[in-house]
Amino acid sequence: MTFAIIKERKNPPDRRVVFSPTDLKELKNKFPEAKVVVEASDIRVFQDSEYQKLGFSVQDNVSVADVMFGVKEVPLEALIPNKKYFFFSHTIKKQPYNRKLLKAVLDKKIELYDHETIVKENGARLIGFGRYAGLVGAYNGFRALGLRDGLFNLPKVESLKDLDAVKAELDKIKLPNIKILLTGTGKVAYGAKEILDHLKIKEVSDALYLTSEFTEPVYVMADVMEYAKRSDGKVGDKYAFYKDPAGYESNFMPYAKQTDFFIAGHFYGDGAPYLFTREDAKHPDFKINLIADVSCDIDGPVASTIRPSTIAEPFYGYDPKTEKEVAFNAKNAITMMAVDNLPCELPKDASEGFGDMFLKHVIPAFFNNDADGVLKRAKMTTNDGKLTDRFAYLQDYVDGKE
Repeated sequence: MTFAIIKERKNPPDRRVVFSPTDLKELKNKFPEAKVVVEASDIRVFQDSEYQKLGFSVQDNVSVADVMFGVKEVPLEALIPNKKYFFFSHTIKKQPYNRKLLKAVLDKKIELYDHETIVKENGARLIGFGRYAGLVGAYNGFRALGLRDGLFNLPKVESLKDLDAVKAELDKIKLPNIKILLTGTGKVAYGAKEILDHLKIKEVSDALYLTSEFTEPVYVMADVMEYAKRSDGKVGDKYAFYKDPAGYESNFMPYAKQTDFFIAGHFYGDGAPYLFTREDAKHPDFKINLIADVSCDIDGPVASTIRPSTIAEPFYGYDPKTEKEVAFNAKNAITMMAVDNLPCELPKDASEGFGDMFLKHVIPAFFNNDADGVLKRAKMTTNDGKLTDRFAYLQDYVDGKE
C-alpha cells in the first residue's frame, strides 16, 4: 500500500496538508509496511525539505501511489484514473459547481472518499478542520470589533506564525463591556469558546444572560434547544430535531435583544428554522451589531450573511433597513465576518490537528481490514465507475437532472 501526499492545485492556493512531516513519520512508525511519497509543492505550509529530512521521497510524479491524500478539490485534469482519493469534494450536498468533478471521478473509475463522509456509525464526523474555523472565526470577530470601534488593532491571523502567536496578540487587548452569544456545541463552537476562555470572558447561564446586565464582558453558549423551540409549545428534543426539524420555530429573538456580538458556530440542517430573518433584523429591539458567521450559510439562517467574505477582505456591513451591503463600519450596520475558508489562515496548526485525527481514525482501517467500517461508510464511488449504495442519491445530480 503506497500513500501519496498530493500538491494542492485549487485557486486561491491552500497551504494546508493532510499530514505534517512529524505526523507522516508517526504513520511510518505505527505501520512500517506503509510506503509514502510526497508530491513536490512550493505552496505547502511545510517545506519539501522538512519531509525529506525525515526520510520521505519528494517527487514531481506520484502516480506510483495507490491512495492520494489531499485537502481541497482536485482539478479534473490532475485526477489520475483508477486511484483512491481523499479530499473535500463539496459534492455530497449536490453543489452545482462541482458536478463535473464527481462525473470525472466516476468516468476515471476513481474511488472517492470525501473527508466529510468519514463518520462514526451514528453519522458524527471523525475528522475535520472545525476547531480551527472556530478559533480563527472568533479571533476575526474581535479584530473587526477593534477596527470598527477604534479600540485596538489586531493583526491578521495569516500574518502570525501559529495559534500561540494568535493567543499572544489577544493578550494585548482590553474588551469593552459587551454581551457575546455563541451558538453550537460542536468542534466549531468549542474552537470559538477556546478564544473566549483565553480572553477570560466570563461564561454565564442562559437565564442570567437573558435577564441581567453586567459590568464586564460575558458570553453564553447556546445549544439548539435554546434558540429553537417546538411550535406546539411542548418540550423539544435535540436528537429528534436533528432527525426532523419540522414542527420547530426560531426562539432567537430573546437572545438578539440582549446580544452585541454573535458568533455563529452551529450546524444548520435542511429544513431547520432560520435563527433570524431580514424582518427580524429590522426590529427596533434587535441589538446585534457584530456577527462572526463561522458556519457561513449564504442567505440562510443568519439573514445578514448575504455573501461569503475573503481572507483578504474579511469584513462587510449589512444594513437591516435596506437589506443591502454597506461599509463594515457604517452607522447602524451589522458588521459581518463571513470568511468561508477560515482554517486556511492557520495552516500549520490546522494541518497538524487534522493529521492527528486522520492517523487515529482513518489510517488503521487500511491495515485492520476496515474493522470499524470507516472506509466502507466513507466510500462514495467504486473502481467500476459507479456510486456506492450510500451515495446513490447523487445519481440525478451526476446526470444533470438536478
